[in-house]
Amino acid sequence: MADRRTRGMNGSDLSRTTTTTTTTARALALAEQLHHECSILLELYRKKESFAADVPVSDGRLVSVPPPSSQLDTRDKIWRLHSALLQCRSLMERAIAKEEEELDDGKKNEYKTQRKMVKDRLSFLVVSTGELLKSVDGTAVVTPSTEGLELDGPTVLFELKLWVYRIFKEVDYWTKTAITTLQALPSVMAKERARTRRVRSTRSARR
Repeated sequence: MADRRTRGMNGSDLSRTTTTTTTTARALALAEQLHHECSILLELYRKKESFAADVPVSDGRLVSVPPPSSQLDTRDKIWRLHSALLQCRSLMERAIAKEEEELDDGKKNEYKTQRKMVKDRLSFLVVSTGELLKSVDGTAVVTPSTEGLELDGPTVLFELKLWVYRIFKEVDYWTKTAITTLQALPSVMAKERARTRRVRSTRSARR
């Protein structure tokens, strides 16, 4: 009987758990590196635009996702994060395009190199969380919509600079959220597996 239970644990459930654990670790490492790079980008941008560290920006979120809740299961938590990061990438791509249209001096510098590094790392994290979502769900990932995002940006120069800064802050915020979410994921998944086993055990006993 013990052998039968072991064989059951070595099946598809165990394989999926192993894949998910590996993918989570990879996504977490990416998020931690991105957070470090975001901090450097924000500092370089403030220096470039002569912004104070406490320059006032709107408190509202640019990204639109369902509010956090303890009722969300693992899949929903990852989907919420993946959706937010995807929107961040769209916003950042637009911010870079607007900067190049309105503010570019045509010179290569440390800021532009860092900006590209953050954008590329963010893209890697979007892909990684998409893979994580697939490993948890076992099905193809439906790409969240970015409809309704403020991608045009303001036309007044100073407001445009603040808008770009706000987007970089949004990326930083969701990167920190990614770290928190991914760090908590193994314990959340363990609780869900334990709950599923209890339900299965109760059903078997009733039979």
